[in-house]
Amino acid sequence: DEDLAASLVDYEQRNRAHLDPWGPPAPAGFFSVEGQRQRLQQSEQAEAAGTGRAFWLVLKDKPERIVGHARLSQIARGPFCSAMLGYSLDADCEGQGLMHEALRAVIDMTFSGDAPLHRIQANVRTENTRSSRLLQRLGFAQEGFAPQYLFIAGAWRDHLMFALRNTAWPADRAPPVN
Repeated sequence: DEDLAASLVDYEQRNRAHLDPWGPPAPAGFFSVEGQRQRLQQSEQAEAAGTGRAFWLVLKDKPERIVGHARLSQIARGPFCSAMLGYSLDADCEGQGLMHEALRAVIDMTFSGDAPLHRIQANVRTENTRSSRLLQRLGFAQEGFAPQYLFIAGAWRDHLMFALRNTAWPADRAPPVN
């Protein structure tokens, strides 16, 4: 969708300096409408394959303006039954509880329904205390430390590893095989 791609370009360009320290380098063309069309196409393909799910966050009074993003990737079924969580929020929207509200909805949806997951993982740069606190408020527990985990902002960066287990999942319930 052309409008969604343009809204994503606006979000990414508006927040480039704000988000660059926390995420991997953007691929060539990322800040263009064509680059965002490719991103949307990849998201659709991942959702169709059951390996990913993307959420674009908007404000109720400005639904045309994207102010954040949440993404489940590397969705695995079977004995792992888990996904990786990534997210970002517009610099002008921080401190208002919006990401907490959005991630609470993503978690609730992911842990319920016909094909719930058992676990959601999220990795955060050690310096990103705001994000670490957000995950902890959502019930995520720090499970580990990953030295030089991802290449971000010109260097290999250490990360804290967090996870949230689906407490509604009975300990003796096997996950679906598919």
